[in-house]
This record gives sequence, C-alpha cells and structure tokens, in this order.
Amino acid sequence: MLKVDYARWGQSPEDLRHLSMSAAHERTRERFLALYEIALGSYPTQLAKRTTRHYQTLMQWVRNYNKNGPESQVFCHTGGRPPFCKKSRMPSAER
Repeated sequence: MLKVDYARWGQSPEDLRHLSMSAAHERTRERFLALYEIALGSYPTQLAKRTTRHYQTLMQWVRNYNKNGPESQVFCHTGGRPPFCKKSRMPSAER
C-alpha cells in the first residue's frame, strides 16, 4: 500500500492539513488535502470517488510528494491553448 512519507520531509499530517488551507492556488490546496486524508488512512480509490479524481492521479501526487517533497505539490500552469487574440492587439473600447 502506498503511504505518504511526511516524516521524511519533517512534517506531520497536521502540517499537510495546514498547507491545504493556506496554499495560494486551489489545486495546490486540493493536493495537500488529499495527502492529508491518505496520511490519516483513507484509501486513494475511495478518495478518488469522493473527489471525482482518477485514483492514479492521487497516487501520482503521493509518489511525487514522497520523492520530491512538498514543493512538488505546488500547482504551476504548464500549458493549455494560447489566447485567440493577444491583449495588446485587441481593439480598444475607447476608440
């Protein structure tokens, strides 16, 4: 069974809970809350059903945390479609 290795990073489940409430981005908060619940004994498959996330996504969050620490859970926008029209080229409403 996959476990959250919070002791490796000098943290406790309460630290994960605190991070889930104080993180700047909602996805980061979601990840820390999932880690907190798994650290308390929730199964990733059951948690996935409650949160409508795929269980492999939750397990990947645990693996990343165990390998790279809490910094690996911070959300960073990495892609997506570029805007259709850049703001600098948009027609001005004042004209």
